[in-house]
Amino acid sequence: MKNTKFTILLLLAAALAWPHEAEAQNGFNIPFSQFGIGSSDLPYNMPSAYRMGGVVYSRSERGSINPFNPASYASVEPESFVFDIGVNIQSSMLRNDAASQYDADGNVAYLMVAFPLTKWWKTSAGILPYSSVNYESTQTAYDALTLSDVKTVYAGHGGVAQIYWGNGFNIGKRLSLGFNLDYLYGSIVRAITYDFQKNDSIYTTDSRRQKNTLVSNLLLDLGVQYRQPLGERYTLRLGATARLPRDMQLEDKSLVYTFHATGTTEFLFDTIFPAPGVSDTYKSRLQQPLAVGVGLALERNERWEVALDGYYAPYSGLKYEENADYAIFGTSALRYGSNFRMALGGEWKGDKGASSYWERIGVSAGVYYNSGRLSLELTDGTAYRLDEMGGGLGFALPMRKGRSVLTLSVAYSSFGNLDLLRRDVFTVGLSIGSCERWFAKRKYN
Repeated sequence: MKNTKFTILLLLAAALAWPHEAEAQNGFNIPFSQFGIGSSDLPYNMPSAYRMGGVVYSRSERGSINPFNPASYASVEPESFVFDIGVNIQSSMLRNDAASQYDADGNVAYLMVAFPLTKWWKTSAGILPYSSVNYESTQTAYDALTLSDVKTVYAGHGGVAQIYWGNGFNIGKRLSLGFNLDYLYGSIVRAITYDFQKNDSIYTTDSRRQKNTLVSNLLLDLGVQYRQPLGERYTLRLGATARLPRDMQLEDKSLVYTFHATGTTEFLFDTIFPAPGVSDTYKSRLQQPLAVGVGLALERNERWEVALDGYYAPYSGLKYEENADYAIFGTSALRYGSNFRMALGGEWKGDKGASSYWERIGVSAGVYYNSGRLSLELTDGTAYRLDEMGGGLGFALPMRKGRSVLTLSVAYSSFGNLDLLRRDVFTVGLSIGSCERWFAKRKYN
């Protein structure tokens, strides 16, 4: 037992450095991450969620942690300490009608703990990636004014991590309430470089537009779950969550300049922004809308369950509005439209009392559809509303007489369309939910 506790505490201590490396969480080229504060795949980048198609709002399990409904923490057993970690290995295919690109990567999906404070009050804390920025693309066009080809490079990297502290409360035997206090922080670097292919001169000087964005904000989630027995065999579970609206600020630092390049060395020629006496740092706006999720599940004697989720927000993610007097990157193609998703999942929980190990294995599967995750309007007036669909499959392998579980999950998702750009992702995930009795008082020494 002491070795198990030491290992868990060591992993938690090591994780303190993880958010500082948020920009390295995803090595994919994700062109859509150039908008807003990046691309967020929650909850579909977490093995514990996508194994049932992203069904999360009505779920509460004793051996794993569900951060998407804080009321679920109330199901943690007394005298228990739950440690939950997940990792992903992903392969991605970007393609349109003209070309395709393949990428592969692996990352930590989440790290969470939960334990009781009293019989009716349970608490949880954890860290998970909120969004990632990683893209680079090149476009070359002839400029008639300078009689030169100009290579334009669009590049960005970084990301935002989410650290949460949550609490769940049992209100009687059937009702539980909870809240999450979420801290989002990270840094994002974006740049556009204009490289004239003929020799530099006063008329063809290379230039760059660069912006560093620092995110450091708090959000609040509320959750409720209710369990209604239906006879002796069945239980109906209802779940609902709300992420409260908030108008926030973030810090931007921008620089627009011209330069001469000799090999890999750049020499600054002239600064365009900021002007003399003007600060290069300013506050931009970040808005969180009211986002609501609801879930319904039917369970039979902890043997199987089916569940349905729905989610709605006026727009997807956080709305970013730059507040600079000088348009660093010009007008964005991003348009914020309504975001709606549905998920349907089912699980065979296995027979935890069976003598055969194979009969104790659980199997889960689910599908989802996410409408309006991204809306774009191109310079030619063409508008795109990009949707996403996918599904997952999972196998829960019990450990230590069923109190701890190792889950192997696989998932597929498709985002966008071939007219603009489509991203297909295959994911293999592994999660470990360790449920240990840390707080039990021994009757004998």
